[in-house]
Order: sequence, then structure tokens, then C-alpha cells
Amino acid sequence: MEGDKKYITGEDLKQHNKEGDLWISIQGKVYNVSDWAHEHPGGDVALLNLAGQDVTDAFIAYHPGTAWQYLDKLFTGYYLKDFKVSETSKDYRRLASEFAKLGLFEKKGHITMYALASIALMFCVVLYGVLCCKSVWAHLGSAVVLGFLWIQSAYIGHDSGHYQVMKSRGYNKLAQFLAGNSLTGISIAWWKWTHNAHHLACNSLDYDPDLQHIPVFAVNSTFFDSIKSCFYGRHLDFDPVARFFVSYQHWTFYPVMCVARVNLYVQTFLLLFSKRKFPDRALNIVGILIFWTWFPLLVSCLPNWPERVMFVLASFTVTAIQHVQFCLNHFAADVYTGPPKGNDWFEKQTGGTLDISCSSWMDWFYGGLQFQLEHHLFPRMPRCQLRRVSPLVQDLCKKHNLSYRSLSFWEANVWTIRRLRNVAQQARDLSNPVPKNMLWEAVNTHG
Repeated sequence: MEGDKKYITGEDLKQHNKEGDLWISIQGKVYNVSDWAHEHPGGDVALLNLAGQDVTDAFIAYHPGTAWQYLDKLFTGYYLKDFKVSETSKDYRRLASEFAKLGLFEKKGHITMYALASIALMFCVVLYGVLCCKSVWAHLGSAVVLGFLWIQSAYIGHDSGHYQVMKSRGYNKLAQFLAGNSLTGISIAWWKWTHNAHHLACNSLDYDPDLQHIPVFAVNSTFFDSIKSCFYGRHLDFDPVARFFVSYQHWTFYPVMCVARVNLYVQTFLLLFSKRKFPDRALNIVGILIFWTWFPLLVSCLPNWPERVMFVLASFTVTAIQHVQFCLNHFAADVYTGPPKGNDWFEKQTGGTLDISCSSWMDWFYGGLQFQLEHHLFPRMPRCQLRRVSPLVQDLCKKHNLSYRSLSFWEANVWTIRRLRNVAQQARDLSNPVPKNMLWEAVNTHG
């Protein structure tokens, strides 16, 4: 009965926002997820970032309808007294409900089958080119094919991390293990840890790890204050070395993207051999060991060191296309500081993303992630449905006067380089109170 309900205020809820004392609200009902946080399939970071507030929109975005049944055992008995829903959130939830009724979250098409078949074919081509051909051009072509194989494998790993692309959870995990760890050398556990945080805190300078690239890149002058990363739990020191690199980031952006894969390997090892708890550590390590067995062996089959270096650099350079794409989706978009808020989920996603416009026949190339806003709003939706729902998302943005930016690949590059250049020019300002060194003075005294 309504009269028997117990209520707490939003201010009361905010007090329960730390590890060991973690409450959230979903549709006005308050849940205690303190003990369950480490069991959460999406990781504890997702809950910690949104703790002490209503998280209905985020819950709808990330969970299927079957997840609601598990909330009852976490219910505190309290309801949120001042619970309100914005008009934007009402429309977003209505749209999500309509998509669910149409079965769009379940209609996966045959994308995964085609992608896995293409990956297997490309792997065979790479093996044939390296092991059976003597021409340096065949070896170079094999490196290019391997780069595209890694790109498509990453898309499979991404899809399987957001929703079940196979018939069962076991096969889904196998797809992650093969397409992620074993073929690309990048841990799916690392990806889930960082990617879920990115989705929830999209373009938050201090909470989104995908924007925290000091000392190499800075997308906003706020990084000049050596802000603390709430994701990594440390300060991002903007020292003279960082200032030097950031001052030329619009020139170094593409060269760095060509070797960005090295950073992913390093981040994988740092997580796998850290003290941080995460599921399937042993399986992730086995997958990485498989990659670091077959890849060096393959490279060693090339006839000489110049060709081996060429092969590695060429394959890494091809994957730069994907690294650039991911940066285009967010580097030039709106940013903010502080934790994500549950009451402006839709607004933060629209502000922090850029779409890349392309013809439908290019969807395979972008892995569906050219529809970045649609993906952020409905992360469980199979990529084959994103183009279909895009007009409805545009209409909703227009209705609530929110930005919907869809640029060509060229335009997105221009926007990104412009953003990097503007921040670089600010970093060059010698009036900024960062300790100077002789290298900095020598390079910048005369402009």
C-alpha cells in the first residue's frame, strides 16, 4: 500500500556513494548493491561511477528485460521521495521500449557469421602469403591483410562484449577469447574494464579513460591542471614533457596512431598481472599467450629482419584506421568534468559523440560504430539495426534541441585536428605556470 511505503530523499541517497556503501535508484526504488558490486558482470566501476543517484536510463541501456527480476533481492525497502523523470528521459525510455517490442535487440542478422568467416579467410591468406610466397610484395600484402583481420576481430570482440552474438553465453565467451585475446593480443577483460567506464562517463575528462592520454594527447586545457583520473586513481601530471608532446599533438596524431597498438598490448599486460580482481584471469592470460606464440613465430618465418620490421609496422599501420576512427567519434565532441549523472543520460551521450556518415555498403568497414550516438544510447543493439534506428534518434534529438552531429570521415578528421591544434596552441603559451626546462625553451623561444 502507498501509505506503508518508506521514503528517502535524493540527498539521503547521495550519502551512499562509495565502495562498501553503494546504493542506487531505479525507477524510484532504492537498491543496495554494496556486496554485489564485485559480482556485477559490467564490473564495479560502472556502479561506483553512478552510485548515490537514480540510474534508470543507464540500467535500461545496458540490461535486457530479464535483468529486472534480479533486482528484488537488492531492494532496500525504500523509495525515492523526490523522484522525477525529465521529458527527454521519458521519450528515451519510450523509444527503448518500442525497439524491444520490435525485437531489434534480438535480431542480430548474420553479421557475426560473415565476420568470423572473413577473419578465418584472411588468416589463411596471411599464412599462405608468409609461408608459401617468397616475394617481398606478397609479404607486405599479407601484413596489410593481417591489419584488416585485427580490425574485424576487434569489432567481433566489441560486439560480443556488449551483447550475446552467439547462441549461448559459452560460445559468446569463446568468440571473445578467439577474436580478442588469441587473434589480436588484446585482453577482453581490459576492454570491458575501460570500455564500460567510457560508455557511462562518456567524455568526462576525469572519469572517461578514453580521453586520458597524457602525456601524449590532451583534448582540453583542463588537463593542464594535472587533474586526477578517477578511473586510474592517480593524477595525470602535466609536466614539461607532457607540455612538449601536447604542443605538437596535431602533428603527431597520425604517426602515434600507427603505433597505438603497442599501448594496447602494454595496458593488457598491466591489467592481467595486476592485483585488480576481474573474471576469467586465467583464460585471458592463456589467450594472450596464444597470441604471443603464433605472432612472433609467423614473423620469424620471414627471410630477414628488414622484412620482419616492415611486416610488423605495416600491419600496425593498417590498424591505425580503426584507432583514428575511435578518436574521431569523441575527441572533437563536448567534454565535462565530474562523474556522470543519471538524470541527463541522453544529453551526455549526445554531447559526447560524433557520428561518421557513410554509405550502407561501408558499414562493414566501420563495424557499425560510425553510428556512435546510436550505439551509446542502445549499446545492446546489434550493429545491423543501428542504421534503421538512426532517423528516430535524430528526431528525438531535434525534439529536445540536442545536438546530433554526423560528419563525413574527412570532416571528422578536420574537426579532430582543429581541436588538437587549438589545445596545442594553448599549451605553447609560455605564461602557463608549468616549470620550464632548457629543451622547452630551445624549441619554443622563437615560436
